[in-house]
Amino acid sequence: MTVPRRLAIVAGLAALLAAAPALSAAPGRSHRPVCAGPADAAAATCDAYVVSDAAGRPLARSGPAGYGPAQFHAAYQLPTTAASPQTIGIVDAFDDPNVKRDLDTYNQSFGLPAFPSCSATVTTACFQKVNQSGAQGSFPRRDAGWALEIALDVETAHAICQNCKILLVEATTNSFANLGAAEDTAARLGANVISNSFGGAEFAGETAASVDGHFNHPGVAITASSGDSGFGVEYPAASPFVTAVGGTTLTLNPDGTRLAETAWSGSGSGCSAFEPKPAWQTDTACALRTVSDVAADADPSTGAAVFDSTSFQGRSGWFTVGGTSLASPLVAGVYALAGNAGQLTAGSSPYSHAASLFDVTAGSNGLCGGSYLCTAASGYDGPTGLGTPTGLSAF
Repeated sequence: MTVPRRLAIVAGLAALLAAAPALSAAPGRSHRPVCAGPADAAAATCDAYVVSDAAGRPLARSGPAGYGPAQFHAAYQLPTTAASPQTIGIVDAFDDPNVKRDLDTYNQSFGLPAFPSCSATVTTACFQKVNQSGAQGSFPRRDAGWALEIALDVETAHAICQNCKILLVEATTNSFANLGAAEDTAARLGANVISNSFGGAEFAGETAASVDGHFNHPGVAITASSGDSGFGVEYPAASPFVTAVGGTTLTLNPDGTRLAETAWSGSGSGCSAFEPKPAWQTDTACALRTVSDVAADADPSTGAAVFDSTSFQGRSGWFTVGGTSLASPLVAGVYALAGNAGQLTAGSSPYSHAASLFDVTAGSNGLCGGSYLCTAASGYDGPTGLGTPTGLSAF
């Protein structure tokens, strides 16, 4: 990295820290899932959890509560912009009618530059929303839970890579068929990176080209949240074509730098029942695909500040949101900052650069006989994979 670019990154980070609200953990005492469970095995749910009060009512505030751009950049030692034009595709189900307006509020609150809407011909620093066919109209029906998920994904991806184009592709429903079609559209419209913050139970047909093929886009870095129910594997995180992103509890110093990071108890992990093991995975207790590959902040108690005005459970404003739905767009943003997705083979890059990650060695997400599949340990483990970002080298 050249000296002028390093100085520019330091200056940008300093400005973000100055604009950020006071560091705080989530203000509530509990958390609840954002989306309803899928109606059948052919559908997915989103992997977001929102901080709530003791009665399960989501807490909405008039100002940001939770981590913002400055904290994530300081904790993971990231620049704020990519060196070359990058497009982050966000695939979600249903419609968030207020997503652009809410992103504007997010930017104003954190002192980030204005972020205009754009068409497919623009490739940097703008927002585009399309349906699963790629049209900028005829959007799906509104769903309040998925709208909060969409706000989390879009605001997080933009917070991490602030000059990346954000391409939101809204699937008609949360069926894997529609989500897969949206995935293909994101790749077709030029996404360098695609984030998926949803999942469902594994099923025997997931390895078919008609299913897994939707995530097989060479030259595109695809992330998928590992799930929020602790030890156990969900799809599409199990796909060997994605980077499966587990979750952590991220504790910060007053200046936003990382104080500690442990495996979050909700992080999904384990041994796939169907997917073959990628060539770059070498762990020995699982003969098939192991989840996760890497991890990032996901604990709702150390979650992100998210602005959503669509009225979730009758409330709107600033929520604190976590789940591996936070970790997936966060890592997608890191891939975009690194800017070399075209050189990558599926989720292999971190395995060649494990020394460049922060090795999470404490915490567990369930019972598996003390195995690394559910217990954080030195080196690779299921809940956090190879570790969490420390700069861009691993991506």
